[in-house]
Amino acid sequence: MSIETETMLHHGGRLLQAAQRYQRPADQWLDLSTGINPHGWPVPDLAIDHWQRLPDPDDGLLAAARAYYQCQNLLEVAGSQAAIQALPRLRSACRVGVPSIGYAEHQHAWSLAGHRLQRLDSDQIDQALEQLDVLVLINPNNPTGERFSVEQLLEWQRKLVMRGGWLIVDEAFIDCQPEQSLLRFCPRPGLIVLRSIGKFFGLAGIRAGFVGADLALLDQLTQYLGPWTLSGPTRQVCKLALADSDWQLKTRCRLRDDQRRLQALLTETFVEPVQGTELFQTLATADAGELHQRLARQGILLRRFEQPSQIRFGLPQYEADWQRLQSVLTSLSQISFT
Repeated sequence: MSIETETMLHHGGRLLQAAQRYQRPADQWLDLSTGINPHGWPVPDLAIDHWQRLPDPDDGLLAAARAYYQCQNLLEVAGSQAAIQALPRLRSACRVGVPSIGYAEHQHAWSLAGHRLQRLDSDQIDQALEQLDVLVLINPNNPTGERFSVEQLLEWQRKLVMRGGWLIVDEAFIDCQPEQSLLRFCPRPGLIVLRSIGKFFGLAGIRAGFVGADLALLDQLTQYLGPWTLSGPTRQVCKLALADSDWQLKTRCRLRDDQRRLQALLTETFVEPVQGTELFQTLATADAGELHQRLARQGILLRRFEQPSQIRFGLPQYEADWQRLQSVLTSLSQISFT
């Protein structure tokens, strides 16, 4: 068993592994395994200075981020994943509530740091809250698409902070509904909000994100993470993307249209419920494993979840990709999986 298998979780996007397993060249696959915008922000050529000099904290990135997120207290990090791994190290062992279904790195990071975890469904949070020191939520949730209201989240934050607790909200998929973000309420004590550049902007490869919190917590994170969390080229791309309001507006409209199209396609094909966000749709079905394999044999890569049994569809990029997905699903809809 490799070190990676023992200590790291698997995620979508492992296209080369699938190509080897199913003996199909990587360029012949339709990769829908991630919830990343397939029409990402168009990255321009960068001046050579951004590659040759050390990253400059006064380059305008934080100003662009503060304007986009409507929040002054921000820290740039190497993707929200960096904060997910660091935050558990900033508290002594405590009681942490995590989603029973959700991005598994949260549970993994708090467990590795020695905290006592309680996996919660949303309807169990109120009852469990008095026994928790930290509550971690994903809004909207990945992969279920479940959403929490601003009012409900702030009520939980208020109760937690009375005991010196934290509410951590992962908002990686909230960019299409910025009015639902809690960032505008920072810096409330005990409120920590994580944002990602990778999903909505389609720039997962640059590994960039932001944390919103009170200054004391951001100072702790800064000391823990050290200098130069983002490279010079990454900082420049983020700054330009965050400032491109025309692209953001057009992209929100496009993603909502694509969301409706994918929902309709899956609803027409399957009888099981479909839920998700503007960037993915998740099918809850006992046949997720079989469905995953059958589509993989047709060169379509999806993201499978085992507990509970679900399969997640990302958005196709081109019209030919949409037609390919529809054709394969139509052919499979006539086959019983039982």
